[in-house]
Amino acid sequence: MNHGDECLLRLEDLDRARCRPEYEEALIEDLRWIGFEWSGQVVRQSERSAAYAAALDRLREDGLAYPCFCSRREIAEEIARSASAPQGPDGPLYPGTCRGRDPSDSRDRIASGEPHVWRLDMTQAARRHSGLSLVESGEVEPARPEVFGDVVLARRDAEAAYHLAVVVDDAWQEIGLVTRGGDLRRAAHLHRLLIAALDLPVPEWRHHALVGDESGRRLAKRDGARSLESLRRQGLSPTECLELAERLLIQNDES
Repeated sequence: MNHGDECLLRLEDLDRARCRPEYEEALIEDLRWIGFEWSGQVVRQSERSAAYAAALDRLREDGLAYPCFCSRREIAEEIARSASAPQGPDGPLYPGTCRGRDPSDSRDRIASGEPHVWRLDMTQAARRHSGLSLVESGEVEPARPEVFGDVVLARRDAEAAYHLAVVVDDAWQEIGLVTRGGDLRRAAHLHRLLIAALDLPVPEWRHHALVGDESGRRLAKRDGARSLESLRRQGLSPTECLELAERLLIQNDES
């Protein structure tokens, strides 16, 4: 870090079905054991619903967000019927079924309690905020958020989806250099558009390689990947764990 910079700890715990107190405790214990120190209080996204609601209201008022009542099954069926469904970084793009829905019909369905999400109207947002650029690892490049299509901004079971929440929180915590894993590199283009739409300060971005296993495969619990806790129980020291991660990063970069 540069002199005067601080490390902050933010728990992105909006997925309440997967985020539990025992997981939070284990994460904090692992970070402290490895020697990671942070400033101030731990920020939990589950406690910041008002900030996300305000951001979503801003996008709705500007005509950049719309309610979507489609189920996952209905979306999948619509995509299957399409001869050439556009593909985004996360798979087939939402086909825009609810984008042109009559506003009064949407209001009635929301008032009746029908489950829905809120989506970004990418066509309108990209047209209104065209010509954006971002700084990635010191290099300026044009922002290309269109590849994400009409992403979800707020889910049925949460105040905000990932992309909206992190943009709001990065600005609130005054993050000048956003550092995330390489799997989220393309998401920075979408975040740049949301930053413009919400009139937030623009940070720089840097994305690092991911730690994988010995075969170069990304670590995942479903694949039985080793955790810091398991390595600690095997008797490895924090230094040895960091050295192991560095070796695996180098292997992944070279593969």
